Amino acid sequence: MFSGIVERVGIVERAERAASGLRLSIAGGFEPVSAVAPGASVSVNGVCLTVERMEEGRFEAVAVAETLRVTTLGALRAGDRVNLERALRVGDEVGGHWVQGHVDGVGRVTAMRRESGDARVTIEAPEALRRFVARKGSITVDGISLTVAAWADPLLTIALVPHTLERTTASEYEPGRLVNLESDLVARTLERLLEARGLLERGSAGSLPGRNA
Repeated sequence: MFSGIVERVGIVERAERAASGLRLSIAGGFEPVSAVAPGASVSVNGVCLTVERMEEGRFEAVAVAETLRVTTLGALRAGDRVNLERALRVGDEVGGHWVQGHVDGVGRVTAMRRESGDARVTIEAPEALRRFVARKGSITVDGISLTVAAWADPLLTIALVPHTLERTTASEYEPGRLVNLESDLVARTLERLLEARGLLERGSAGSLPGRNA
């Protein structure tokens, strides 16, 4: 479990295809080495990956075929920057919102507008995720916990403050860029409960509200 508060930006050193998927070596990792042990979970651009090897300043992880199919990780190349967050520990502050690192779909940036140091980004959401989007609700974009400022199906707009632009890869957004999206856990759970009680038809196009940020 994560909170969507990016700890640092890493740089992909290698992205090598292997029988198990895509092996990533990412520099700018967590120090000391004891901060992340093999077997630990790390969010890489919003995708929960398991650390296989950890050295000073870098770690290795494998994105399996299914992960490559439903996220943007398959497009990573050496030199790309990625958002990193370690899994939460009991007692850690949840500065964003509950994030599982299970990407619901890939969105496409349609506009990036700078406004006096801030920025407003508009993203076209994939159809399967749209019913969970609500104005003032939470959404995770490339591992960043953000609030939906505006929603006009299928476009969601988010506001980025200078701190987010400086500490994440969001400053690189431009029209056409693909981003990993994870809907709010509360909205998904609510839908499942309503389905179980027969109050909502599965696949309903109705919009369920996310938790206010």
